Amino acid sequence: MTMLIQGGTVVSSTGADPAEVLIDGGQIVAVLQPGSTLAASAEVGAERVIDARGKYVIPGGVDCHTHMELPFGGTFASDDFENGTKAAAWGGTTTIVDFAVQSFGENVQASLDAWFAKAEGNCAVDYGFHMIIGDVNDESLKAMDVLIDEGITSFKLFMAYPGVFLSDDRQILRAMQQASGNGGMIMMHAENGIAIDLLAEQAVERGETDPINHGYVRRSELEGEATHRAIQLAKVGAAPLYIVHLSASEALEQVAIARGKGANVFAETCPQYLYLNLEDHLGAPGFTGAGYVCSTPLRSKHEHHHADLWNGLRTNDLSVVATDHCPFCMKDQKELGLNDFREIPNGIGGVEHRMDLIYQGVLQGEISLPRWVELCATTPARMFGLYPKKGSIQPGADADVVLYDPEATWTISADNHHMNMDYSAYEGFEIQGRVDTVLSRGKVIIEGGEYRGSKGDGQYVRRGLSQYLL
Repeated sequence: MTMLIQGGTVVSSTGADPAEVLIDGGQIVAVLQPGSTLAASAEVGAERVIDARGKYVIPGGVDCHTHMELPFGGTFASDDFENGTKAAAWGGTTTIVDFAVQSFGENVQASLDAWFAKAEGNCAVDYGFHMIIGDVNDESLKAMDVLIDEGITSFKLFMAYPGVFLSDDRQILRAMQQASGNGGMIMMHAENGIAIDLLAEQAVERGETDPINHGYVRRSELEGEATHRAIQLAKVGAAPLYIVHLSASEALEQVAIARGKGANVFAETCPQYLYLNLEDHLGAPGFTGAGYVCSTPLRSKHEHHHADLWNGLRTNDLSVVATDHCPFCMKDQKELGLNDFREIPNGIGGVEHRMDLIYQGVLQGEISLPRWVELCATTPARMFGLYPKKGSIQPGADADVVLYDPEATWTISADNHHMNMDYSAYEGFEIQGRVDTVLSRGKVIIEGGEYRGSKGDGQYVRRGLSQYLL
C-alpha cells in the first residue's frame, strides 16, 4: 500500500522540519517538502493519507536491551515475545534486540536455536539477538565467528553473578581477543560480583534482608571498579566495548576518561536510572521495594548520579538509552525473596515507556528533541548494525514510523500498561506526550488507541557490524 504521512514535523537525529513521508512496499521512498509539486503528486497517488498535523513524525524506537522470557532465579521474565513486543509497539518501539542465553555447559548454537524458537512467529515488531556467552571456552569462542555470519554481531559477558554467568578476567580477555578478530561488539555487565556476593552474605548474616539492601551491597564503587577493569581488558584485547545499564557516576567517569583518549568504548543507561532512586523506590515501605530490584541497582538520590547521567547523555559519553526490560510480577515472582533480598528476581519492566520517559527530558531541558531520537532510535540502530534500515526516516529505510503527539497528557499506571506485570515501576508518573500511531514496515499496528497488528508481524533482522568501530 502507498501511504503519505502529511502535515507533521519530521524529527531526525540532526533536526526537526516540516516534511511529508511517502511509503510504498513497506519502505520509505521519499521525504518531501510540504507544498511541493512532488508532494502534491504523492497525495494524489497515495492509497491512504495519514494526517500528522500537530504531531512529531519520528523513526520507530530501537530498544537494544530486552529480556523476554529470561529464566532468572527459579522463574521467567513475565513477558513472552508476543506480549512484550506488543507492549513495545504501544510505546513506539518497532525493533528490539533481545539476548539469547548460553549458560554454563551448554552449546552456543543450541542455546541460540532455543531463543529463535521462542520468538519466531510470535513477535509484533522486528527483532534481533545478542548472544550471552555464559561459558567462555574453545567451542564458544569459535561459535562467535559463526554467529557473526548469521547476523548476531554482539556478545554479552558478565562480571557479576558468580556461579551463574560470571566470567573471570582470563575468559573475558579471550572473548575480547576473539571479537577483535571478527569485528563483534563485546557488551559487559560491569559489577564486581565476587565482592558484591560477600557484602550480600554479610548483610543477611546481620539480619538485613529487606529489598533496599540489594542497593546497599551493590555499591557504586564496585560498578566503577568493574567498568575500569573492563575498559583496560578491552584495551589489551583490542576489542570494542559497550557497557550495559550504566547507573553510577563512578562508572560514567571511567567511560568518559576512556572515550576522551579515543577508545572504542560506549555505554547505555536506562530510564530507571534517570528517574528512580534507592531511598524512595527500592526503600519503599514493606516489601514494595522488591518491584524496583534490578542490577545494576537504583542509586541514592542524595548523590549526583541522576544529574551526571543526564549530563552523560548530553556529552555522548552515554550514547544510548535502552530499557533492560526484564519484567516480573510481584505475586509469586518478586515474592520469592520475601525473606532474603538475594532471592528477588532482578528486573524492571519498561519497554513500553522508554520513549515517553526520555521525551520528558526534552521538556525538562535536559536534552534536545533531535537528541531524543538519536538516543532512542538512530544511535542504537547504528551501534548494532541495523542502520539505515532502522532508526531513520530516509529513502530506503524500513517504514518504521511513529506519530507522536507532544500535547497529550496522561498518567502511567499498571491499569493502562500492556506489559504482563501486576504493578508499574512508574505508577503515577504524569507524562506529557504520547504515541499516537505506529507503523511497522508500512503496516499500521497502533492507531486510534487500538492495536491493529497481528501475531507474527515482526521479522527477524540479521544485523551487520557496528558502524561506530574504528
